Amino acid sequence: MATNEPSTPPPPPEAPAQPEKLPFPLQDGERIIYICRKHWVFLWPNIILKLLAAILLPILLAWLLDAAGGFKGVLANIYWILAAIYIVYWAVRIFLAWYRYRHDIWVITNQRLIDSYKSNPFNLRISSADLVNLQDISVLRSGFLQTTLDYGDVVCQTASDTNKFVIGGIPVPREVQALLDRERDRERTRIR
Repeated sequence: MATNEPSTPPPPPEAPAQPEKLPFPLQDGERIIYICRKHWVFLWPNIILKLLAAILLPILLAWLLDAAGGFKGVLANIYWILAAIYIVYWAVRIFLAWYRYRHDIWVITNQRLIDSYKSNPFNLRISSADLVNLQDISVLRSGFLQTTLDYGDVVCQTASDTNKFVIGGIPVPREVQALLDRERDRERTRIR
């Protein structure tokens, strides 16, 4: 049976029943609807470039030293110490890139939009806005890569002129926008 109703995209998947440990408490009666993270394109190319930087330079230097005949004795020991320090440095940078990706989240609940970011284990920034205070919600997606991989930004203007939430670089931004619209309208209706 065909209907004349316009089709709407399916909502983003629901949050898991046992969500990950969040760095903030939920309010009374608040439940998580969706957790957003940046698209994988912000993590994996960065990790691969860092891995290449960590591996290629020591290999090239070892090959040059061996070709010059200087890869013996004290010089070889110095090389291995410096190569180990260099690789540890890049391992820490790779870990921090993964850590920042993993701890940069936006949480949509039935009451609020929450932006939580930890750049390292000793730094935390949390911002939140009540859904009823969201006025304009727009999607910004431009360029071949963003269009092909379907990621972009969702910009949420709050009641204040200066407060703006940018949910940046997330997959399926139109579906997140639709979810925010739906939950904002539901929350406004509930409060009235």
